[in-house]
Amino acid sequence: MTATGAVWRNWSRTEAVRPLRVERPAGAEAVQRAVAAAAASGLRIKPVGSGHSFTGIAVTPGVQLDMTGVSGVLDADAATGRVTLGAGTRLHELPELLAPYGLALENMGDIDRQTISGATSTGTHGTGLGFGGLATQIVAARLVTGTGELITVSESERPELLPAVRLGLGALGVLVDVTLQLVPRYVLHAVERPRPIDEVLDHWHELVRDADHFEFYWFPHTATALTKTNTRLPGDAPRRPLGRASRWLDDEVLANGLFRAVAATGRVAPGTTSTLARLTDAVTRHSGDRDFSDFSPAVFTTHRSVRFREMEYAVPLEAVPDAFREVRALIERKNWRISFPIEVRAAASDDNWLSTAYGRESGYIAVHRYFRENHREYFAGVEEIMRGYGGRPHWGKLHTQNAQSLREVYPRFDDFLRVRDELDPERRFSNAYLDHVLGDGVAADIVADDTAKESAGAA
Repeated sequence: MTATGAVWRNWSRTEAVRPLRVERPAGAEAVQRAVAAAAASGLRIKPVGSGHSFTGIAVTPGVQLDMTGVSGVLDADAATGRVTLGAGTRLHELPELLAPYGLALENMGDIDRQTISGATSTGTHGTGLGFGGLATQIVAARLVTGTGELITVSESERPELLPAVRLGLGALGVLVDVTLQLVPRYVLHAVERPRPIDEVLDHWHELVRDADHFEFYWFPHTATALTKTNTRLPGDAPRRPLGRASRWLDDEVLANGLFRAVAATGRVAPGTTSTLARLTDAVTRHSGDRDFSDFSPAVFTTHRSVRFREMEYAVPLEAVPDAFREVRALIERKNWRISFPIEVRAAASDDNWLSTAYGRESGYIAVHRYFRENHREYFAGVEEIMRGYGGRPHWGKLHTQNAQSLREVYPRFDDFLRVRDELDPERRFSNAYLDHVLGDGVAADIVADDTAKESAGAA
């Protein structure tokens, strides 16, 4: 199916574009035809997921591919735990899709609105030193390259490409499906407790190493962190899930509702932010003190309805306390009024070339601002601190780094570019964001011709 492009916007409203046309392929062959047609017209082409990236990584002025029709379980083997999913499958659909096989993702982040291909391609991760990001669970993938070829990359077919394809930024081809190594369905015992922030920082290393999954949130202008510790239990362990009323009160009314009120008030009356933060802290200490257990997706994920902007950096695990303290001191020194919490997590080292955790155990520090507030000065100040620790920015979240600076913190950066040269020699899958973070590397006549056609289409 093909349609004239309407204006597309991402969730956080940082990006908007009117593609020349939108195509909705139903399978691999349709994707191949779409890529071939775009090449014949001299246009760039990109798939788009759910728009949960804060950057312009999915922006497509030329041909936008809506992969909704390429979704669901395509193949499953409960014995081995390997399941092949269409690239357009949404993470929130997985509990129902995987239930018949008794399987689950080994780890998840706290948002489940993304497509599986979008989440893995941008480096989405959860928390827990025993677990890598979502992309580490990929054992095979099929993708359409810039020349229109459908290739399979797996442990037995072109395995040398797996470290690039698992987390490919959408720069190597259009993912059609991915095969994941899943685990038997399991229960998480969640303990959420408020603790003094200095105590958490002083014991950071023990907290992350002694728990299966540990993270904390800190509201600026307060002395308290909300800690979340999840312990893995067998799938047949007794469950004590949150009641519907309790979850609604805590997550919808007190979390989303309170965040929205505090952020909106702070925007029009910045002087009230510190007072409102202390109020939020008091409410959070009440609502955030809970103990429950449920199947993993219900514990890992939360519903977020308040729009915000986010920047997240991965730094060496041992640097987290010092980096965090520098951010806190910066907020105090600048007298900024910040209404959204800072989130801190951890992840295992992995071998995916553009993973933020490549080659090192990593801690993640994420800062947020309400989407109607100006985030730039705050994010720029935090980014400078993170770069001082060799920080790597999340590919789907806001940052200002470019190919030159990113090459310094990714040892396999140029290896990734060589794979890109092979799979997308004419840069059919590029856009302004990828040109910035990877370098364009395209002949001037191709770029000029492509940009002219896209501009004419947008007009």
